[in-house]
Amino acid sequence: MQVEGSSAIVFGGASGLGQASVRRLHEHGARVTIADLNEDKGGALADELGDEASFVKTDVTQADEVEAAVAAASAAEGGLRINVCCAGVGWAEKLAGKRGPHQLQPFETVIGINLIGTFNALRFAAVAMLGNEPYAEGERGVCINTASAAAYDGQIGQIAYSASKGGIVGMTLPAARDLSSSGIRVVTIAPGLFNTPLFALLPQEQRDALGATVPFPNRLGEPPEFAQLVQSIVENPMLNGEVIRLDGALRMAPR
Repeated sequence: MQVEGSSAIVFGGASGLGQASVRRLHEHGARVTIADLNEDKGGALADELGDEASFVKTDVTQADEVEAAVAAASAAEGGLRINVCCAGVGWAEKLAGKRGPHQLQPFETVIGINLIGTFNALRFAAVAMLGNEPYAEGERGVCINTASAAAYDGQIGQIAYSASKGGIVGMTLPAARDLSSSGIRVVTIAPGLFNTPLFALLPQEQRDALGATVPFPNRLGEPPEFAQLVQSIVENPMLNGEVIRLDGALRMAPR
């Protein structure tokens, strides 16, 4: 599938990996809908990009808002062809400790945003893509999810985050199989340590130390490298039902 001329939606598109994906897709000729909770950042990005970019305020945990964002992206000629979900949050807390068991509410929040939010984006985008006219090989669309290396190498205090990202990994193959007869592909990217706004809050010395744990390249990943893979997935029809680790061969230590 070609990026140029396609309608795309990026959930969590106002910052970090999502913003890089928005920029890459737009640069290569896609009409991009930025779906994010942050109105200031999302609106500013749409204004900066200008033509063929728009913003829709979206909470991925709210089904009606996700459905409305998908409908907006689907209104473009040719229908929605590319769905990218980068919306996510983290939480640090051990399963049990001196203060007692892990709190339930933050666990539910992380699962709600990361896993259920991804599920919402996936299910509504897939329904929209079912109505598309297929291309020559029968392809109607592609959905790209964001998991994490933590789905495999969860560290101390990452039980909520790892569970949410592991759920995304687990959804990938059955989702691809569910949609295969309709020509809709599903692929997940599992990034390692990336230089996102979350890491920008850390002192440079600490960021350098984290980057030094990556075998090669010996640094943090950059969001445009994530976005480059997004484009490659869109354009390569044989990428389907797969989770791709994008981590420089990193295997995270317990802490």
